[in-house]
Amino acid sequence: MDNSDTPKARRPLPTPGLSVPQRPNTPVLSPSPVPASTFYASQKPPPLPSRPKNPGSNHTTYVSPPRYGSPAFNDPPGFREPELITEDPTHEDDDIVPDLLPPTDNHWAEDSNQDAAKIWPTHENWQESASSWEGNWTAGGGNTGTATGFESMDYMTSNHDFIIDGRIPYEETHWWNPELRERNKRPGPGVLPPVLAEELHDSNHSLFSVNVTSVPSIPPLPALPNSKEPAAVPSTPSSSSSLQYSVDHSPPTEEEVRTSVPHPNAYYCPKDNGWVILSWKASSVAPPLARSYIVSGNPPLPDQARRRRVASCIEEGDQPFGKTNRTHHFHKYEKAVDSHKLTPPFRKDEWETLETVKQRRRVGTIMTTDLDLSAIKVDDVDTLGDNDIESAEEEGKLLDLYVCCQCSFYCVASGVIPGVIPRRHLEELVRDKKGHPGVGKSAEQSIAVAFETFLVALENKLWKGNNRMIKVLSTGFQTKVGWNPNIKRIFELLGFVEEITERDSTLRPPVTDLTLQGKQNRRKLLRAWLEILSWLTDFKRIHATHFKDAARETKPYVQLDSAREMYQTAIGAHPDQISRGGLSDSMLDTVRPLEVAWRGLGLTPTTYSADLLGFSYLAQCRCDPAGTSQYFTYLTTIVKQLQEYGSCPPQLQELLAMEQSRERFTSEDIATAATTLGFGIGNVLDVEYGEDVEDQFVENAWKEGVKRSWRDPEHGSESYRLVNEAFRILAESRGSIELRKIFENGKNKYMTPDRAYDTLEVPKDVDDFMLITVYNMRLDETPSQLDKMQEALAVIAEIRESERLRQFIASGQDPGDIVAPTRPDLPRGLNQLGNTCYLNSLLQYFYTIKDLREAVLSMLKLDLKAMEDEKWTDEDLMRHRVGGRLVTRREIVRSRRFINQLADLFFNLEYCETASVTPTLELAKLALITSRDEEEDEVDKGGTDSSNDTDATLVDDGPSRTTLGPSSLSDSPGTSSSSVLGKRPRDLDRQRSEMEVDSPLSQSPKERDGFVLVSAHDDLHPPEAASSSTDATKLEASSSKIHVTDKDGDLKMSGSATPKPPLPARKRVEQSDSTMMFGKQHDVAECMDNCMFQIETALLKFDDMSESSDKTSVVKSLFYGKIRQRLTGADAQQSRSSIHEKEDLFSHLPVNVTNDGVDIYDGLSGYFDDIVDFEGRKARMEVTLVELPPILQIQLQRVQFNRETLQPYKSQAYVKFGENLYMDRFLDTADPIKKNKSKAIHSELSSCRDRVRQLVEGKDSPFASSIEHTRKFLAKLQNESIPGIDDELLQELDEEQLRVRSEIDRLRARVDVLKEELESIWQNFTEAAYELTSVFIHRGSSPSWGHYFFYSRHLPGSPDSWFKYNDSDVTVVSKEEVLADTTGSTANPYLLVFARKGSDVVDTVKRFDATMLDSSP
Repeated sequence: MDNSDTPKARRPLPTPGLSVPQRPNTPVLSPSPVPASTFYASQKPPPLPSRPKNPGSNHTTYVSPPRYGSPAFNDPPGFREPELITEDPTHEDDDIVPDLLPPTDNHWAEDSNQDAAKIWPTHENWQESASSWEGNWTAGGGNTGTATGFESMDYMTSNHDFIIDGRIPYEETHWWNPELRERNKRPGPGVLPPVLAEELHDSNHSLFSVNVTSVPSIPPLPALPNSKEPAAVPSTPSSSSSLQYSVDHSPPTEEEVRTSVPHPNAYYCPKDNGWVILSWKASSVAPPLARSYIVSGNPPLPDQARRRRVASCIEEGDQPFGKTNRTHHFHKYEKAVDSHKLTPPFRKDEWETLETVKQRRRVGTIMTTDLDLSAIKVDDVDTLGDNDIESAEEEGKLLDLYVCCQCSFYCVASGVIPGVIPRRHLEELVRDKKGHPGVGKSAEQSIAVAFETFLVALENKLWKGNNRMIKVLSTGFQTKVGWNPNIKRIFELLGFVEEITERDSTLRPPVTDLTLQGKQNRRKLLRAWLEILSWLTDFKRIHATHFKDAARETKPYVQLDSAREMYQTAIGAHPDQISRGGLSDSMLDTVRPLEVAWRGLGLTPTTYSADLLGFSYLAQCRCDPAGTSQYFTYLTTIVKQLQEYGSCPPQLQELLAMEQSRERFTSEDIATAATTLGFGIGNVLDVEYGEDVEDQFVENAWKEGVKRSWRDPEHGSESYRLVNEAFRILAESRGSIELRKIFENGKNKYMTPDRAYDTLEVPKDVDDFMLITVYNMRLDETPSQLDKMQEALAVIAEIRESERLRQFIASGQDPGDIVAPTRPDLPRGLNQLGNTCYLNSLLQYFYTIKDLREAVLSMLKLDLKAMEDEKWTDEDLMRHRVGGRLVTRREIVRSRRFINQLADLFFNLEYCETASVTPTLELAKLALITSRDEEEDEVDKGGTDSSNDTDATLVDDGPSRTTLGPSSLSDSPGTSSSSVLGKRPRDLDRQRSEMEVDSPLSQSPKERDGFVLVSAHDDLHPPEAASSSTDATKLEASSSKIHVTDKDGDLKMSGSATPKPPLPARKRVEQSDSTMMFGKQHDVAECMDNCMFQIETALLKFDDMSESSDKTSVVKSLFYGKIRQRLTGADAQQSRSSIHEKEDLFSHLPVNVTNDGVDIYDGLSGYFDDIVDFEGRKARMEVTLVELPPILQIQLQRVQFNRETLQPYKSQAYVKFGENLYMDRFLDTADPIKKNKSKAIHSELSSCRDRVRQLVEGKDSPFASSIEHTRKFLAKLQNESIPGIDDELLQELDEEQLRVRSEIDRLRARVDVLKEELESIWQNFTEAAYELTSVFIHRGSSPSWGHYFFYSRHLPGSPDSWFKYNDSDVTVVSKEEVLADTTGSTANPYLLVFARKGSDVVDTVKRFDATMLDSSP
């Protein structure tokens, strides 16, 4: 049969343009298969009937449209609409299509079949539910509707552009009310037809209606001997033919092939090689839902009463008063329809059912050893047991249901039903043939040949009855198909069995006789033949150019008609119904990223129009009130995007404005509202907002926000409005009826501060005592106003945050002045004992270091009396050294007293409830005064008890040092570089030898004997210092500091830098302990050394005989690292004997602070590579880090010496530092090439900075300014006609001024470039990483006096938060305050503390938490 033949009648399809019901989904009364005659009409259609309303059923068909490639197909104007004909007319008039169902459809609920009624007793329930839904739909929280049950939206004048009904104003206003939503039972979110069309099937795939036009011809059988009739079966194979025919072979008929389609409403998808069942109809009766859907508590269908009013939203003929809705609004109910309840029912094929039984047997049955599942055949199904069959047939495939909430239309979709051959096998076959096409054939032709080979194998078996074995290894088979695991699996799926012999491998066809197994195989092969043929037909259509000259064309046994237009028209998604192109291509690209918003509204950007977008938004709000806020977010997002590009229609802008006037809000508004009420980490509440936050907490947050607005005199009214609006938004977004009531009651009734003062008739500046007095007076005068006055007083109490007023309101008694309690989690401050602010900072700093704090607290219960009686032998004392020397018995006892006092202080800092703690006088004395100072004072008083001392007090404890010869260094005050802020030197009459120093406890690395080096920068020290022969006693007196307090309460350490004449001899006055000898106390660096020395001494363990006990002390393990010093001659020529190296410990790294414009790396570079004076010559000092400590302390040495005034001064220069510090560039193991390159850059950088400094600062004033002033002065003299001043001189001064400024600009630009190059060398070296933990600050313009405080980072919990310790006050500050530029300020950092990242050595807040106590007995 070719294309010229009269087309066969095909199975019916709904008429495009009409929303016709396909088939009534009535319960199936009989499981018997549907006769083929009921599927399709006869080949001779009667005359066209006059169509009644809603024609169409499973008993109708239409004349086929033109096929692919036909003239009619290529000429669209000639297309003829499919026409309905009747199969078996039951009326006298053949032109009338018989009605299959009564007009009321009520017979579904009155099914006469009792079995079906027992199985599906829910039909009556659907009627009852519909009645209840009808009542709920018109309920409006007390409001009455129109006669039709729906209120009009007259007040929404802008919504007349959007055709939509079913909206209830009261419900839309109270969308947040869950009780109202529960009563109305809206169906939830929906989608418009274009989205439904995409959900029914992948829009990138095509669905086809498969129509069988003919079947393969049946070959004649060979005639029997002496007979004119063909033999039924040849007795033996003839020599001329190897064909083998089945005895009972009966070729499939055309009707049998047509019914091999899985279902009359199944459409084939070549991409998936599967089928999709699509069924739709307009019916006032709800579809029969699956039992599993009903019992699982899924949401009910939309209001049936409302749906009955309109047959279809898209058919104007069904709506005599005009369309009430723009289009359908579908709601999806997943797996809601049982395929067994379709008409006709859809059941799984027998081969699939058998596989299901096998699988259930495998997983649900205890199998005996003699049970072979693979041996189960179709013939054995009857013996499997009733339970197996019932379980397999209990419920069919569950289909998705899409119901329009506005009319009677609904749609059922199955998803892809796989074909006989799974998609993956066909795709692999196509890939194989594309990659290995046949000789002389294109890839497309090779694919077609392979599929045609499968068709030939199936046709030979089905129509020719050929049982011949297929030789796999034959040349023809290998050329056309090939053989691999995928091909083998395909044949196995078709039922072919591979038989392997010694010489060959063959495929035995499946049995297709009259047995049950044979019938099943026959149906399976027919389905596979139809699917392969349909796939190949579509493939050749797509690649038609490759098959124009093909020698053999496959017989077109099937015709494929695209179903896309048909189902699009049925559901209302056809371009004629919903137009495309509402947005230009550029706008589409702009709005496509808003996919979530489009899908959330149930719309697609390609089908956009203003009326459709407005309809989709209003429909979503109507059907899903709970999501109103989210839908408004989607609408706002899209409209704002359209507005931004100037493509927003006025009706959408009006809709957005109208919704905003109805107090709609977006998701962003919810986040803003939470922030306004103080939610968020780092905000007022420091709590993230979420649904888990209780309503009570939200209410309290609102009240606190209202109180904060009262305290804002400038923007209080606006803050009050924003806080109320934020509370409303959170209340509605949470769906909290209680919070909404609180908002309504409090938004306008809450007493304001002004009203509160007016109520009590008092001024705002009245104190609490007078306020309480007036309150009592007013209450006596008008006791009836008690509640109002209490509310007014409560408002004032909150404004002032007055605990006194709060307690008075609660108890009625004035408690007097109340000190507000300190937060339990806040660190405690330290009260000053008199000029001890730097000691307080130091003690607080020690407390933040976890290991040190724990070591000190372990000495809390130390028995001091027993310790004083304890005697240590000289051998015990010789075994332990601290700071490079042996310690005395006196120092051990003193240190243990100190650590015991310090432990007591630490205990109070952890457990006390007051805001601050007062250190003991003894602790302050022991910390500020060294043991050496005590000995000197006792000598001055007339002797000392040395019974606990030992003669062997100083030993060498450092690594071996290279002897440098006699030191040329001076120990004068001018050569001491260890001063932080005016630190005085040690007594000069106690010169220390090389053996006296081995640890940096007392000095920084540049200050140690044996390698004490003086910086070559002459401007740092007075020239007279090295040759000073002043009497040591006089220097001692001159450098002693007498501490007084200035008018601001800051510590003033006055002292003269030059010797004073000795005072006349006076009678010695004994000092009392109360003075604590503060006149002889030291600065912070000396105080820190003294404290750490005593802590390390107190923690010595004399019962530990190991040599490593000292090396593992907590002080050394935390604060000490190791450096390597290398001293070489500054000249180019140097011998090996002129190079000196040594290693030493360090606890501080000094940074010389002289000028602005440098950072911490610049300062450290000056220390690690410097030019110094050594033995009367210039020498280069190079320092590298061998071991890094967990805690790195960097001293910013701000005390400088003015050579002009011969006075020390404090440098206020700003040194930039950050939260992180990387020490890789200073390591001993650093790349030497990079280090040399860095040194060269740093050398040029320093030269440029020095030159800039020289030009900018000059000796007395900047050079450029001096030249300018000189030029002005000379010009003035010239104007006064003074001789000797000519224009040339003035011009030269102008040019010189320009040269100076140009040089300054050039040098500054060069400095920036060099700094960038320097940092780029080390930017990827971050292994030696430190983080800033503490910053010590000195406030004051003089090094001799000032005030000390320090910042400590809140580690490990809140690294972005810092504490400011200012004696007794401890406050929380931001990191911006700590890292701020201090240029122009007298409060400057002088000690920076960094902790090694990951070391976990800092635990800033250690407070006792009573809530963590175990309350159990």
